[in-house]
Amino acid sequence: MPYTEEDGGRLNNFAVEPRVYQASPPTKTEQRNYIILGVIAALLVGGLITVAVYASKVG
Repeated sequence: MPYTEEDGGRLNNFAVEPRVYQASPPTKTEQRNYIILGVIAALLVGGLITVAVYASKVG
């Protein structure tokens, strides 16, 4: 770990910074997969809300 020593003998530690890289945009297949997963997630959440509403009205 990189560090420096001050005049009084105290050490200052510095974190090792991660390498920076440029992200690439998603491909057409990845975009399609994101859309499919988003629709499935929306249906799941909608279904759970529907079940919760009907379950709260039963009693």
